[in-house]
Amino acid sequence: MTGLATALRTLAVTAASGLLALSGTVTGAAAGTATGAVAPPAPPASASAAPEPKAPREFVALGSVDRTILQEMRYTTAHNFVGEPVDGYRQPLCILTRPAAEALHRAQLRLLARGYALKVYDCYRPQRTVDHFVRWAKDLEDERMKKEFYPLVDKSRLFADGYIAEKSGHSRGSTVDVTIVRLPVVPTRAYVPGEELVECWAPREERFPDNSVDMGTGYDCFDTRSHTDDPRIRGEQRANRQLLKGVLAEQGFVNLPEEWWHFTFRPEPFPATFFDFPVARRSVAGH
Repeated sequence: MTGLATALRTLAVTAASGLLALSGTVTGAAAGTATGAVAPPAPPASASAAPEPKAPREFVALGSVDRTILQEMRYTTAHNFVGEPVDGYRQPLCILTRPAAEALHRAQLRLLARGYALKVYDCYRPQRTVDHFVRWAKDLEDERMKKEFYPLVDKSRLFADGYIAEKSGHSRGSTVDVTIVRLPVVPTRAYVPGEELVECWAPREERFPDNSVDMGTGYDCFDTRSHTDDPRIRGEQRANRQLLKGVLAEQGFVNLPEEWWHFTFRPEPFPATFFDFPVARRSVAGH
């Protein structure tokens, strides 16, 4: 138990420092390893503007349930398939329904005992974020991130092939994009906008570095190699996917077969409601 307690304390500090770092200008760095300047405050809303919606009380910040789970919130950065921070993300923060957050906490305890930790890339996703994805997918001229995230997919096929849709289960609050990191956490370098891109399914030593264990592809890789049980994924990569899937399944999470990183907690508290409150601390203040 002494080793586990030490790991918990170390990860709590790592995760907390990572959240501060990701709020700055350094983008794409793993939570707990990057440093950056704090983003300037948003300009005050006009007196006539409608107040932003808040989350129902069933939603919480993951950090209030488990500070040791690493958070690398990709859509607050330019390192994603859009190539810029996405609408709806005010802060690099994982928000989930409380049952989903508590289930992740239980899975984290099991992994810590084995020398691993969870890292989340995305959690609750506002509808306005999904709308941004839809607008981007319809703009066939914008292919700045194609080489990394969808190298073999014609952008005109993103809707037909199921990579982009007008609704997302993430907006219901119990879905998470997640991976596993080996302890101790090794820093991930920051993504530099405009840098040369490498295919998301390239060998690990060639594609963009991520402190995740090797899952065979990077996160958000629009390719059939991302299917959890794709037969081309073998050996250690396959074992890593099965470890993640197994640990989360024990706690009630169901994997989306087309994405090794995508898990939904069942039963969902809001199975038919798609929320649009922003990803911000004020959305869950007092919860």
